[in-house]
Amino acid sequence: MPRDDDRLLPDASPSFGSGVIGVCDVCGRRQAVIVLQRERFKLCVIDFLNKAWLESAAKPGAPLPAYLSERVWYPTEATREGKAPAVLLVPTKQVRHPALLVTPDVYGLTTSVLDAAIRFAREGFEVLLPDVGKTSSVGPRDHLSLRVEARFRGGIRVEAPRTDHLRHLFRDALSYVRGREMIDTEKSGLFGLSYGGTLATILAGADRHVAALGVAYPAPLRPAEYLRLVTAPVAFVDAGADPASRASRAQFESARDHDGLSVTFFDRPGARHHFLARDMRSYDLAAAESAWSDVISFFRQRLMPPPPRPPPVPVRLTVPTPPAPPAAPSVPAA
Repeated sequence: MPRDDDRLLPDASPSFGSGVIGVCDVCGRRQAVIVLQRERFKLCVIDFLNKAWLESAAKPGAPLPAYLSERVWYPTEATREGKAPAVLLVPTKQVRHPALLVTPDVYGLTTSVLDAAIRFAREGFEVLLPDVGKTSSVGPRDHLSLRVEARFRGGIRVEAPRTDHLRHLFRDALSYVRGREMIDTEKSGLFGLSYGGTLATILAGADRHVAALGVAYPAPLRPAEYLRLVTAPVAFVDAGADPASRASRAQFESARDHDGLSVTFFDRPGARHHFLARDMRSYDLAAAESAWSDVISFFRQRLMPPPPRPPPVPVRLTVPTPPAPPAAPSVPAA
């Protein structure tokens, strides 16, 4: 079989999401890879599907991987077909899991979105990724609407038709993952980056059952007063060198000071937009790893609280026995 290691890079024919034979940009191994961004990034299909055990020499009975992934379809009225595609990552530990919906931005399943899902699944969260890039009702108009409103109109308008359409799509995805058998329905959260973070915030304002919300460098909202509807505690990863992130942070700070919004800011002062994306020039390894650690700790604290401590064992107080009175002296016999 001829080697085709470098055929993918100069050739623009592979479509987004297609599987080819090439060299993974993460591990450097030549194997089946999935094209995540044309001519820029390739990720191991084996690693993504968590089937690395196929090449293992371990004997039968080896421990299961941390999670398994599969492609699913969830019911929704936001498409003509009545369903939409998604990727589901399920921990293999047989306990009830908290659910996390990762809301993609306008570009679909990017490297940062996939990175977030894999990290969460390894920590024990059941993660759902709506595949908006392969959803029939999502297209260039949705992408253009979000970009224009964020860049030229001061923020993404909550009541815009395209925004409402995406909120409907993600709302049905959240209902689907909450209804799965091994899900703890009282512990579900949202996470999004960039435009996906803004869409996650909009969904959290419309769903009071969301227990935690995580966003990274989101675009600002219009109107900013919509944040009053968010009741879940928020983790905000701020890219200090990103103007959109700074503007959105100002809205969250105002909601915290005036409306009592519970928000924790994780500042990365020198980071730029998309500093969490491995395939972008703005990627910052040190800042990204510390930010992921902060976000995971936030979700574990909110959705995986430690079990309550058992009550202390009662201590029985023993009353000391009073000493016996001294014996009377004996009378000597006559």
